[in-house]
Amino acid sequence: SPQLPDGQVLPLPSVILGELGKDPQNPTVCFYGHVDVQPAKKEDGWNTDPYTLTEIDGVHIFIRNLYGRGATDNKGPVLAWINAVETFRALKLAMPVNFKFVIEGMEEAGSLGLEKLLEEENQSFFSDVDYIVISDNLWLSKKKPALTYGSRGNACFFVEVK
Repeated sequence: SPQLPDGQVLPLPSVILGELGKDPQNPTVCFYGHVDVQPAKKEDGWNTDPYTLTEIDGVHIFIRNLYGRGATDNKGPVLAWINAVETFRALKLAMPVNFKFVIEGMEEAGSLGLEKLLEEENQSFFSDVDYIVISDNLWLSKKKPALTYGSRGNACFFVEVK
């Protein structure tokens, strides 16, 4: 937990770990997202209050635009995965994967506390994870959604020396 100059220690917000499904025939996919946001003020150029999600008609009758801090980075993507699970359940469809979720509230401040949690849960919560989906990326334009399938600079490996 971070310590302020006056010595006061601030508790970190909890990281939400969730799971749905334990079918051994299905792969387990862990979805990561965050719900914290960068600061914003209306005078920064917002047409609406940045902290009130506002729905405004789009260019087509079936399109609605959502305006608010975090709508794309990263609350929207987090809700998209949760809505996908809700849709499978509402339609009574078999889940194609086992779901695990990691939702944090400190990403914009460097994910304070997340590394420690990952180490603590490595042999339990994360032990059966086959794939990880990081839903914290940007669209490249207002008209074309983006599917990020790789991130530069990431190298993940495990070495054990005996």
